[in-house]
Amino acid sequence: MEYVARPPVPALGFLVDDLYYLAGTPPYPRLTIPPMPSALVIINLAAPFRVTHPGGTEDFADGCVWATPSSWTTFEYPRYTRSVGVHLKPWGLAPLTGVPSGRLGVPVSVEAVWGSSVKELAGRLDEGATPGVMLDILEEALLERVRPVAGLGLVRETSRQIVRSSGRLSIAKLSEDAGVSTTHLAGRFKELVGITPKRLARTYRFAEVVRSIDPYAEADWAELACRAGYHDQPHFIHELRQFTGLTPTAYLELRRRFAVEHPDSALDAGLLPTV
Repeated sequence: MEYVARPPVPALGFLVDDLYYLAGTPPYPRLTIPPMPSALVIINLAAPFRVTHPGGTEDFADGCVWATPSSWTTFEYPRYTRSVGVHLKPWGLAPLTGVPSGRLGVPVSVEAVWGSSVKELAGRLDEGATPGVMLDILEEALLERVRPVAGLGLVRETSRQIVRSSGRLSIAKLSEDAGVSTTHLAGRFKELVGITPKRLARTYRFAEVVRSIDPYAEADWAELACRAGYHDQPHFIHELRQFTGLTPTAYLELRRRFAVEHPDSALDAGLLPTV
């Protein structure tokens, strides 16, 4: 597969982690994606792909928009796939869509959010001469859509504290530091991120473990759990089951399978082959 990714221009840096182009035959027909602290926009330029999520199974022809997920999701790809997309910071969707992220907890079609203009955008992307040109077009479209959103500063700063503390700060402490009630803070997060600050902290913690695992080596689960801020190993195992549906052994086996069968793949970043 061809995968091209790059950081955004500074004007989008407060919302976007990276923009990417993906094309070719997927390493596996179905991939399970554990929840990560990131929202997502995909504009599809090939045959429809299928997504199975807590709300059911749907086919997406134009692509999908998806707020920060709270459980694993399975993508089923056509034989040849081609798309451009953007990985957003957890709070990045609402300023670009005008839709509260609480309504986007499961993937919805791009057209349902951006209207018929997405067809024109997809046409321009499809005609892009290179992945770089296509990402320029997508970036320009995102810049045109940025709108101010109330409470964004509160959510961004609280999220930074969550990251700095590896999710160890209590919600009461986060609320106290922000000068707002826990109810107000949770409400802002539900609207702009789609999940509560507590759930986001759990997702950041889990992501830290995923990124630290060497699939070629034996995992010291107790050490990984401690380093990521879990109270103990049983707590971590419970979280792993919640986020992947797998035991640590089964999870590591699938990560190892991906790494061995597709070494150096840009997609080997926690995605799991689905059998």
